[in-house]
Amino acid sequence: MFEVLKLLFVKITQIMSIRTRLVFSFLYFLCFLGISQETSFSVQFKTDIVLGAERAEEYLPFLKGKRVGVVANQTSVIGSSHLVDLLLSQGIEVKKVFSPEHGFRGTASAGEYVQSSKDKKTGLPIVSLYGTNKKPKPEQIADIDVLLFDIQDVGARFYTYISTLHYVMEAAAENNKEVLVLDRPNPNGFYVDGPVLKPGFESFVGMHPIPVVHGLTVGELATMINGEGWLKGNKKCKLSVVECVNYTHSDFYELPVPPSPNLPTMSAVYLYPSLCFFEGTSVSVGRGTDLPFQVIGSPLIDSGSYSFVPKSTIGATNPKYMGKECKGYNLSVFGLLYVRNTKGLYLHWLIGMNQKTQGDFITRARFFDLLAGTDQFRKQIEKKESIESIKKSWETDLDSYKKMRKKYLLYPDFE
Repeated sequence: MFEVLKLLFVKITQIMSIRTRLVFSFLYFLCFLGISQETSFSVQFKTDIVLGAERAEEYLPFLKGKRVGVVANQTSVIGSSHLVDLLLSQGIEVKKVFSPEHGFRGTASAGEYVQSSKDKKTGLPIVSLYGTNKKPKPEQIADIDVLLFDIQDVGARFYTYISTLHYVMEAAAENNKEVLVLDRPNPNGFYVDGPVLKPGFESFVGMHPIPVVHGLTVGELATMINGEGWLKGNKKCKLSVVECVNYTHSDFYELPVPPSPNLPTMSAVYLYPSLCFFEGTSVSVGRGTDLPFQVIGSPLIDSGSYSFVPKSTIGATNPKYMGKECKGYNLSVFGLLYVRNTKGLYLHWLIGMNQKTQGDFITRARFFDLLAGTDQFRKQIEKKESIESIKKSWETDLDSYKKMRKKYLLYPDFE
């Protein structure tokens, strides 16, 4: 039934005006939500991908006899074992662990200050690379030869693990240290979309002139950062990448471990690039519920097919609208199935919620602009420009980026 509806949708929209097409698309989305709550579809993920971290024979000889600092979190696993435990069992001299946003165990809320501490299991010192210490200090890496980076990214420019990667590389370049990246697939690596970051909009949620969905693995992005001279002072670090095996950018990869507390499912991972913009608005993305980044809603709207009440949870200790009923929509099944076929940012929800909140929508303009990497996107929404017009305005920058991107690809591309 779903395939028949999708084909009908395509045929009808081909003969519609732009304005009518937008309205019909939103109605189609609501119709699909009703179907998806009662219908089960199979989702196929590629299962024979070999991660960089799983190729121990490639990096253990390189690490032997060297003092190692591991940049890791809860995603740095090989099967049921953590990378740090494997390294120690193989006699590698691990001096300390550096942890990104959400901490070494991945339980801290977004934006929450994470203190440095000690790992209870190994006794290793843990240096937080979030809060006031985003970049390793010279004294923190003085007793280290190699910084080993192994963290699962989700492929969105504003997901801060890649900002941590940048600062690790920069510190290594300034202090004559080596960086070794154990690569992992990009779960959103099957498309490129969104506005490219403009000068003046750099921040920890966007450091590079790349689009919102950049279509690169961490290893590929590291080579781009080095190759394009984006480190401070145009420096380059001594970089090596252990690549994945059997991975292409056309593959759908299921993450074995949630990359952060508020991305607990693949549906959330797929929806995240489109929904994160709501963090700068009056609409909640479900932090503090069982479906973070899978629902949208607000007390400011009086209709919707779904409602939720945020509460304090692990990873969302003080969520937006805590204790208040939010009316809106459950996108969880839609995100798992349809977004993969769209292969682009889905803007209908932003446009639709802007209309429903009747102008009381973008409440944190500067933060919205930092997420977008430009103020143009916000102004287009406020002017109620069409989705077609907004996406067309990205084309020139995206074409230039895609040409640059091809120079750094380590895996077969999706196009």
